[in-house]
Amino acid sequence: MVTATFRFYEELNDFLARPLRRRAFSCPCAANASAKHMIEALGVPHTEVELILVNGESVGFEHPLADGDRVAVYPKFESLDIRPLLRVRAGPLRELRFIADAHLGGLAQLLRLAGFDTLYDNHYADEAIEALAAAEHRIVPTRDRELLKRRTITHGCYVRALKPRAQLDELFERLDMAASVRPFRLCLSCNAPLRRIERAEVRTRVPEGVFERHMRFVTCDVCTRVFWEGSHWRRMRALIDDVAGPVMTQGTQPEQSSDASP
Repeated sequence: MVTATFRFYEELNDFLARPLRRRAFSCPCAANASAKHMIEALGVPHTEVELILVNGESVGFEHPLADGDRVAVYPKFESLDIRPLLRVRAGPLRELRFIADAHLGGLAQLLRLAGFDTLYDNHYADEAIEALAAAEHRIVPTRDRELLKRRTITHGCYVRALKPRAQLDELFERLDMAASVRPFRLCLSCNAPLRRIERAEVRTRVPEGVFERHMRFVTCDVCTRVFWEGSHWRRMRALIDDVAGPVMTQGTQPEQSSDASP
């Protein structure tokens, strides 16, 4: 048995028992226990960790702890480039793609609205989420801490907010997503790409008044729904502009924007 001293920083303290928050504390560790094992044993999912320093040196998750080690654990840094120090994972994902757990259906729809490929099925078992996240290099947003501790999930995000809109704001801030927004390109129900469809082709698929008032339509080839730029589209557009900022959504092709048909 060895003893190491731990100190967790910023929001990582939310995962700790109250007496251990925002201070250094000693903790017994099994012989050859890894940094990852001890961090998660204390309640912090490894996906929330961006940097580990042991005795001032950056280490990876599998680093074995020795008696007397001082371990500092940090979340994502907002304004400091620490890429030269990173040891805990190979690197960031090149494309932001998600798989949401069963409790985040509302968030999944909003992510799709913003143009982010997001898998969601409220029947997904944790094993399926883990497998898909690993196979397709997806980020796992979840409110289940134990899910984020699964070994092969390398990129995840514990969602603190309870309401979908607040959850979206939280992800945008934490993952710096605004520059990657491409709204109105995915079906909110199917996650499939939307495509332009000739106006004549939707005459029998939308209400007569809608057909008369609108010139541009898109469709989903999976669920076959037709979409147009109506009042629902305008509300969604306002939401995206509010979350990402109007500068970040300039240049969006309006012909790909949509309003769900009844």
